[in-house]
Amino acid sequence: MDTLHEQTSREILASREQLAQAVVGREFSLHPELDQRYGKIAREKSLQDVAYHLSYLAQAVEAGSAALFCDYVAWVRVMLAKRGVLSSDLAFHLGCLREVLENMPGGGGDLAGQFVGAALDKLPAMPDDLPTFLDESLPLSPLAHQYLQALLRGERDVASRLVLLAVDGGMPVKDIYLHVFQLAQYEIGRLWQTNQISVAQEHYCTAATQLIMSQLYPHVFSGEKTGGTIVATCVSGELHEIGVRMVADFFEMDGWNSYYLGANMPGSGILQALAEHKADVLGIGTTITYHVAEAEKLIRAVRSDPACRRVKILVGGYPFNIEPDLAKKIGADGSAENAGSAISLANQLTGKHSR
Repeated sequence: MDTLHEQTSREILASREQLAQAVVGREFSLHPELDQRYGKIAREKSLQDVAYHLSYLAQAVEAGSAALFCDYVAWVRVMLAKRGVLSSDLAFHLGCLREVLENMPGGGGDLAGQFVGAALDKLPAMPDDLPTFLDESLPLSPLAHQYLQALLRGERDVASRLVLLAVDGGMPVKDIYLHVFQLAQYEIGRLWQTNQISVAQEHYCTAATQLIMSQLYPHVFSGEKTGGTIVATCVSGELHEIGVRMVADFFEMDGWNSYYLGANMPGSGILQALAEHKADVLGIGTTITYHVAEAEKLIRAVRSDPACRRVKILVGGYPFNIEPDLAKKIGADGSAENAGSAISLANQLTGKHSR
């Protein structure tokens, strides 16, 4: 039997469009000056925003984790603050959202309202800005700064040369992944969130990093295979693939056979790959909270397929770092904060040995 959390999550998603219309209608009826303050497209943009809020809320409710929704609201506060939206406006918006949800048809209105209320309670203490990820005290900080600045200037060739020269000089590829690629990606996300770069710049930097990673593959795939086999992928709808790609490469460098399937992968293709490669482990990357439901759906499919019965399932990504129990809730064997801990956990679960 479904729990109240699961029922409420479905109710939110099923009536998301109507709920969004009700929230925006309430906002603009109470404060008609919002049209003048934020321009002619204010209502359309508000509808899009509410739809996103409801998607994140639905997943947080299903997982029974108010922390997931609170963390999302903290992200929204920074993003909006850097685009001229006042914290008081966000609080007013969340208040309207809570009132509409509390009157939602079905039995989950009070529960949904409680989750929004938890975020409202924490809102005053949420920051308006985020510190840089490229702290000068971190390993390879100078190289990471030079690499990122080259990408932001659109000089992919310069960024590539910086990395290749470092590796040719003896820098371990794993260190480049952890202290240059990973931190640069975090910083790129922060720069977009704080309105310092465009979406186009963000996409360019990510695509350039993926290309430069591929230039290091002679080093990644050069070792003896002493471990097991991992299939790594993102769920259907998830386009943030670079993190799980890094994890797959770490497994490869640690002696595993890795099969990286990329982003937005349909479940049927993942099941086929697991059986074809006789995989010991499935690694699922989920960056966005509202894709956790797709990860859970995939896990159920793997568990019910006789050909995949022995496969151990690891999940990773931002939502699982916020809510440590989330992996178990959706049926995974475990989660890991980084590639190193993922390898350790995979070895423990399978009894394999890396080099």
